[in-house]
Amino acid sequence: MTHVSAASQHSYTVNLSILFSELPLLERPAAAAAAGFTAAELWWPFGENHTPSQAELDELRKAFTDAGVQLTGLNFLDDLSKGQRGTVSVPSQRERFRENIAVTVSLAESLGTKALNALYGNRVAGVDPAEQDELALENLTLAAQAAHSIGAILLVEALNRPESPDYPLVSAAAAVEVVDRVNAATGLGNAKFLCDLYHLSMNGEDLAAVIDTYADRFGHVQIADNPGRNEPGTGSLDFEDLFARLTAAGYGKAGGSAAGGRIGLEYRPAGGVSADSFEWLPRDLRAN
Repeated sequence: MTHVSAASQHSYTVNLSILFSELPLLERPAAAAAAGFTAAELWWPFGENHTPSQAELDELRKAFTDAGVQLTGLNFLDDLSKGQRGTVSVPSQRERFRENIAVTVSLAESLGTKALNALYGNRVAGVDPAEQDELALENLTLAAQAAHSIGAILLVEALNRPESPDYPLVSAAAAVEVVDRVNAATGLGNAKFLCDLYHLSMNGEDLAAVIDTYADRFGHVQIADNPGRNEPGTGSLDFEDLFARLTAAGYGKAGGSAAGGRIGLEYRPAGGVSADSFEWLPRDLRAN
C-alpha cells in the first residue's frame, strides 16, 4: 500500500470504538499510543448506560491519561451496537439524552475534549417526523449550549442510507441545514458539520463538491475507504485528492476549525488487526 503524501498536511485522531476493537476498551488508548497516535475519539463508550458510575468514568479517564492520548472527540448517548443512530430526535429517549448531556460534557471537560457528536436518531414508526425534528432542535440546542460552556463544538453528522435507512440526515445538505437551525437557535455558532467522507460516498455524493461547498462549516472530518469501510488504499476513494482539497479549503494543521482540523480514522482494519492497518500513514504523521 502506498503512502498518501497529502496526508502530511493534516493531523489525525483514531476512533477507538471501531479501531482496536479487538481489545477491551480500557486497553485501546495504550494500543493507539503504541501505534504512534496521540489523539483518539470515541462513540458513547458505555452502551445503554447513559449515566455511568464515577468509578467507570474514572477508569476511562485513567486509561487515556496513563497512555498519554488526548480524547479529542466523544459522542453523546448512542448505543450503536443496538442499531441506534442517535437519540436526540427520539421521543422515548428525551429524558435519557438530557440526563446524559451533563455526564458527557463533564467527561469531555475533564479530558480536554473539544468536539461532541450528537447523532440525530432514526425515524420512529407512528411518530410525525416534524415532531421528531422539533424535539431534535430542542435537544441539540441544549447540547450546543452545554458544549459551549466548556469551549467545545457540537457536531451533527450525515450517515448513509444503505446502512442506516431510517436515519433522516443522509446528505451533507441535510446535516448542514440542521447545523444552521441550531446556530440560529443558540446564537453561539458552535454547531458544526461532521463530514464523514465514507458515509457521503456511500450516498453517491460528489465529495469534491461537498468540500468546496461546505468546508467553512466543517467541525470534523472522518474517513474510511469505499467499498468496505476499511483503511485508505483498500477501496476506490482518491484520498490524495481529497486531502489536498481539504488543505486547499483551509481544513488542516493551519486550518480554522474549532476541532483542530483533524481527520478521524473511523474504519475497520481490512486484515482484522488494527495495528497492521496504518501503513498508508507514516508513523511520523500519526502524532498530533
